[in-house]
Amino acid sequence: MSDKYDVIVIGAGPGGYVAAIKAAQLGLKAACVESWVAEDGKSTVLGGTCLNIGCIPSKALLEISHKFEEASHDYEKQGIIAKDLKIDLEKMMERKSGIVSQLTGGIGGLFKANGVTSIQGHGKLLAGRKVEVTDKDGKTKIYEAENVILASGSKPIQIPPAPFDGEYIVDSEGALSFTEVPKRLGVIGAGVIGLELGSVWARLGSEVTVLEAQDTFLPAVDQQIAKDALKQFQKQGLNIILGGRMTGAEVKRKLINVSYEDSKGKQEAKFDKLIVAVGRRPYTDGLLSEDSGVKLDERGFIFVDDTCKTEAPGVWAVGDVVRGPMLAHKASEEGVMVAERIAGHKPQVNYDCIPNVIYTAPEIAWVGKTEEEVKAAGEEYNVGAFPFAANGRAMAANSASGMVKIIADAKTDRILGFHVVGPQASEIVAQGVIAMEFGASAEDLALTCFAHPTLSESVHEAALAVAGGAIHIANRRKKK
Repeated sequence: MSDKYDVIVIGAGPGGYVAAIKAAQLGLKAACVESWVAEDGKSTVLGGTCLNIGCIPSKALLEISHKFEEASHDYEKQGIIAKDLKIDLEKMMERKSGIVSQLTGGIGGLFKANGVTSIQGHGKLLAGRKVEVTDKDGKTKIYEAENVILASGSKPIQIPPAPFDGEYIVDSEGALSFTEVPKRLGVIGAGVIGLELGSVWARLGSEVTVLEAQDTFLPAVDQQIAKDALKQFQKQGLNIILGGRMTGAEVKRKLINVSYEDSKGKQEAKFDKLIVAVGRRPYTDGLLSEDSGVKLDERGFIFVDDTCKTEAPGVWAVGDVVRGPMLAHKASEEGVMVAERIAGHKPQVNYDCIPNVIYTAPEIAWVGKTEEEVKAAGEEYNVGAFPFAANGRAMAANSASGMVKIIADAKTDRILGFHVVGPQASEIVAQGVIAMEFGASAEDLALTCFAHPTLSESVHEAALAVAGGAIHIANRRKKK
């Protein structure tokens, strides 16, 4: 006899657990299958990569290391004398783990409160919306559902020149659990994960070298913003080598000998630890039976339409396992959309208004199109930018690097892109997301009253600058 549900979700990450909770809130009988088991071998670990070994623990370490960096180097100029500072790495890791435990435990509480059934085991989709679950002891059970949501997430990409060994050559998870600060740290990949993890250990005392195969720094980011950020990272001591293509890594006498090629030819470097952060791939291992009816695209992602439907009736997929940016908040929005569609509603995710954030210092955040994308599309546009160096609150906080940049359609003035590099960019970008979600023009923001003194005044001034009307900087002269 099999158990029957309205919705079974495979995967309890930000896409899966949110979908399960929303489905239950909408009156559907929902279950969530998760294979991750805690160290005690009994309890199921909820929250996926993001909460356990991704977004949350990395932000905890970024916050702690940033405070240490500030106290060590920036307090004195503000009149605060703090001598002989040191980092207690063990306590720092305990703090990180405590935050993770609190949040993942909270999901279990939310499942109970909303009536979601948590099923421990590896979920596999069979034909006819059946889900086979294999528990930690190898026992299998078949469940039936009217709808199945696949939310199995992603895993780090391994590269042949530097396979993970868990000790010297590690992925992002290993980089969050070092027991001592590496003297020399190598990072392969100058993307979001590489820059964030490199920043953590650089602040704590590591000599950090970041190897990036591409010749352009952060090619997906507006290049005016990216160039500003690169200067700041280099000032902080991050050695970022662009066009550095790794060719090999060998561990000898507790050191990693890395060989790579750049514009100057063959190069070598030695590191105590090496983080490989070249991206992630969809995790579909053992997820689908051959007759499930679900298809993968050429890159291994589950093929879905704009509403996250697969080609198999009643089967949906969300998050990192489908097209689009691998972002926790994107996964959650898709999870909510799918649950509501199953319940008969017709919501749609606006993929043009999903914010992106890099939690370095300065933070980098953006939504919408870059200036390069707008230009390549042949669209006429206006740009307004305002530096935090002219913002009183940023100066008072000793965080006056970076800028806010707004790109607007030349004819309609509708905001096409909103970009920030600087203090609290991750929070400020939400103003751009809201504005774009409501189809706002740059003038709408320019006519809005912002509190003084705040960092957000830079948004106001950038919006004014789109039409050449900024108050607190000299405006560009318009071509006649």
